Amino acid sequence: MTAAGTGNGFGTTAWWGFSPALNLQAMCLESSMEHLKLSQNGLPELNILLVGSVDARHILKTMSQMHRLPRRKINFYVLENNLEAVSRQLLFLNLALEPPDKMGLQEKSETFLELMGNTLLRSQTAAYLQEKAGLFIRYITDPDFQLANLPILDFSALKFRERDQLEAIFQFWRNPDPRAFQIKQLWDLRLRQYLGTRYDSRRGVCDWDLTMKLHEQGARIINFREFFQWRDTGIAFEMREATYDVPNKTLASGRLIRHKGEPIPARGYWGDITTGPYITYGIESEDPSLLKTINGLPSKNAQEISLQNVTALLYELRYNTRYDPSVPSEERKDDDLRGSGDCTVLCATNGLPTTEVVHVHFLPLDCLLELHHKVKYQQLFNLFFFSCSMVHFLKPNLSLVSAPKATLIVELTNFLPDLRKEQVSKFSSQVTSLVTDAGFVPVAGTEKTPFSLFQLGDQEAGENPHEIIPPEMSAPGS
Repeated sequence: MTAAGTGNGFGTTAWWGFSPALNLQAMCLESSMEHLKLSQNGLPELNILLVGSVDARHILKTMSQMHRLPRRKINFYVLENNLEAVSRQLLFLNLALEPPDKMGLQEKSETFLELMGNTLLRSQTAAYLQEKAGLFIRYITDPDFQLANLPILDFSALKFRERDQLEAIFQFWRNPDPRAFQIKQLWDLRLRQYLGTRYDSRRGVCDWDLTMKLHEQGARIINFREFFQWRDTGIAFEMREATYDVPNKTLASGRLIRHKGEPIPARGYWGDITTGPYITYGIESEDPSLLKTINGLPSKNAQEISLQNVTALLYELRYNTRYDPSVPSEERKDDDLRGSGDCTVLCATNGLPTTEVVHVHFLPLDCLLELHHKVKYQQLFNLFFFSCSMVHFLKPNLSLVSAPKATLIVELTNFLPDLRKEQVSKFSSQVTSLVTDAGFVPVAGTEKTPFSLFQLGDQEAGENPHEIIPPEMSAPGS
């Protein structure tokens, strides 16, 4: 069972999540935390397996807010079903960790959103992507160089064939020819195939999907103007008065299509054309002023909130303190640190997480059903995240790689406009059935959120799973 098969607007390749970014450490149940083992440096070690998270949003939010919680080491294990998702996560993690002397906070935030959610880029952003593609080729082909420059990432588990394919993806990104990926035509073709006879009335279709589907599920921040612009052109974020005219090659993926009865490889756009990238960072905020309404309408749109949230995330990731837009800029703060002469911990680590506290491991594609055969993964993971497109991997052998009382978070299909209410409800019920067969029990109190929360049960008679108290979780827009 996958959400991808229920409506062709979802696509076959997910480029962004269909739920907001989570601080996974904060989401981990207290009883799961009680079973953490100590790392080599004596810190409690939290092992997290992300299955189909696609865009690194949970990794980045968890990393940025580590300073808010007791000191632990966090190991992220990333498992995807396509290498394009792996390549984009490398791009986003590398961008987030760029030092301020190479890219200021505002430019970094805008570039991040542009690369994540736009079909077309500014020439400046396209040049950045082209430059980094060359760097990533060296990362993949020269492990020692990668370890020296970006040590918190680990690609050693990938197969040689997967490394070769990643190199080919980065070579494609580096190709300056805009004709190599004609996203304008590809986007319009997808729209016409999806809408059929409704294509000429697509504004009305868009209005219905936004008002009756996304708004009903809590994404009221998204307004019609920005949503229709994205639906019509694939451009979600326009932060500057600039020309967006260079194809975003990170949104290209390959698949086999039939031509005259024969399967042939083709590169195109087979991603989401109905929900949009606003859900990940644009419908929630810790800053209540961003969620204020005027005459019943949101005072900010999803693009503005996405930019503020990403800016806050990237700032907190570097400085280990919450972002306040009223304080001096990132550049000034860096100048203050360099000029103070006080060699703080922040100076010593350049403000970035080290391998002593965080590690991101990329696993081979679709390897989950085989993980339990390797001793190092048995009873390892304290927390799991499954995207709605990867729930078919929720099998009974999941319990074999689960630590005692492990937490399981499953993304639901609330924000897929192709689905009717009864289909969304059925998907949730089927998820519960799958995880129950895998030995997990539901956690009460998460019914109104775009996730379902579960915990690995045990065989002790008389244990009541409904006594589990979930961490704080708020529904979008609440």
